[in-house]
Amino acid sequence: MSELLTIRVPDIGDFDEVDVVEVIVSPGATLAEGDSLITLESDKASLDVPSPTAGVVVEVRVTVGDRVGEGSEICTVETESETETETETETESERMAAPTET
Repeated sequence: MSELLTIRVPDIGDFDEVDVVEVIVSPGATLAEGDSLITLESDKASLDVPSPTAGVVVEVRVTVGDRVGEGSEICTVETESETETETETETESERMAAPTET
């Protein structure tokens, strides 16, 4: 079973808001945990915001030029539940271990 997860801007330190200077993902993109979603920029540094999970991007809620702060929505990702992933892995393992007819 899949679930929708809203990914939000993490703690950005001493700043209330920073600029979105690049949107790296788009709807339909497949993400691995740790893939960059957006790039934020303050007057002191640039920061890529990584995905906390693997999944497929359903909706992107920011655009270049937006100002965002901690907790602002970045995107919605469809993820697989751990139970489903474990079941698929077990099924694949069982198929690999099953004897084949010749």
